[in-house]
Amino acid sequence: MSTTSLKVFDTTLQETDQWLKLMMGELGTNDRHAAFGALRGALHVIRDRIGTNNAVHLGAQMPMLLRGAYYEGWHPADTPTHERHLADFIDHVAAEMPRDSRIEAAEAVRTCFSVMTQCLDDGEIMKLRRLLPHEVLNLWPDSW
Repeated sequence: MSTTSLKVFDTTLQETDQWLKLMMGELGTNDRHAAFGALRGALHVIRDRIGTNNAVHLGAQMPMLLRGAYYEGWHPADTPTHERHLADFIDHVAAEMPRDSRIEAAEAVRTCFSVMTQCLDDGEIMKLRRLLPHEVLNLWPDSW
């Protein structure tokens, strides 16, 4: 049954919901708002760190609705950012997450990486791993 009467919207709602369900499951929460805030915060910092062209390529792999959140507030001229250490990267994620979030920024990053690994193709994941600082990869799922 269609929710919106437009297939493209129904598809992006379903795909975005899948990302959120994975986030919620791995975070151990039923709070969709918290899961979305964690996902959005981590994605914004990843987007800002990997440079404009790479950010666009990564965004193209996401469901349309999630892509809108990913690009929200983006200032390409301010990218790439230059966090080289894990602590700086996590601090940036914490600043992007909702102020009232009960999810730790490091857990948001770890969970976002896991969800991306499940939802994006392997080539995009390999490329992303090459673009991120080595220390940040300590939060990547062990399967990689």
